[in-house]
Amino acid sequence: MSISFQIVVFLILLALAFDFLNGFHDAANSIATIVSTGAMSPHWAVAWAAFFNFIAFLVFGFAVATTIGKGIVDPAIVDHYVVFGALCGAIAWNLITWYYGIPSSSSHALVGGIIGAGVAKAGVSKLVASGVLKTAAAIVVSPLFGFALAIALMIAVSWIFARSTPRRVDRWFRRLQFVSAALYSLGHGGNDAQKTMGIIWMLLIASGLSAANEPLPFWVVLACQAAMGLGTLFGGWRIVKTMGMRITKLKPVGGFCASASGAMTLFLATSLGIPVSTTHTITGSIIGVGSTQNLSAVRWGVAGNIIWAWIFTIPGSAFIAGVAWLLGTAYF
Repeated sequence: MSISFQIVVFLILLALAFDFLNGFHDAANSIATIVSTGAMSPHWAVAWAAFFNFIAFLVFGFAVATTIGKGIVDPAIVDHYVVFGALCGAIAWNLITWYYGIPSSSSHALVGGIIGAGVAKAGVSKLVASGVLKTAAAIVVSPLFGFALAIALMIAVSWIFARSTPRRVDRWFRRLQFVSAALYSLGHGGNDAQKTMGIIWMLLIASGLSAANEPLPFWVVLACQAAMGLGTLFGGWRIVKTMGMRITKLKPVGGFCASASGAMTLFLATSLGIPVSTTHTITGSIIGVGSTQNLSAVRWGVAGNIIWAWIFTIPGSAFIAGVAWLLGTAYF
């Protein structure tokens, strides 16, 4: 079925709206630690994060975009209905979790949307097992990796600064948080913006405007990075409170270790083409920092609610996407 140019434009705008909401929803991931420790004011923090979100394409390749565009469902079944359903599922889930202040994963909402719409159209057999399993494994591995790195960094910092006064340590790490927040925002922009690039790429291939063997158009890269940067600039303050204040109480040294360990996890995942959740990654890192102080320093009830949100993200967004696909085929 040929896709009209007007429908392609509408779906590209819908994809960029998702990208904007991704930045808006996940702004908390980039700035929660630096804001909660008082190292930077909220308004300067979002501007700092938005800038590094935007320039991320200068650092990373497009392996994650390839996974999303070609590695979740068979590209042969993709049409405008599948793209519409996937985006509706992801956007609806993001809005629901943002409203309730739940730091769920925009990335996995999009993956769930693609799965739901793809299965609604052609069944489970058209899923690409390697891409789905890689993404599913990252749900568990990325927060654990961030958790372990955060603990290791906290222990290393404790040894290195054992003879320093608390005031001096606080002063140094307030400054170093600028670096760790920048690196985390770079990793966030590199991994998350590529997911929208992937779905627009999928649409362009399905509509015949791009061939499967052609590179990702550069205008798609710029549009997606800009949309995410703008979303981050507007911020998601409901989730900042949960991420930066309710899980555990952070000091500058803890904020640095959480952001730095999260950034390292994102850099590794992006280089491997794995669409991980920045939300899962930074949450694992924050919990890792809190657990080095005292297990009771982590509010495990809040952490448990977040984990339940993670579990339901892919099936929840997949269900909404399937319904949206059905409605789309009937009325779109």
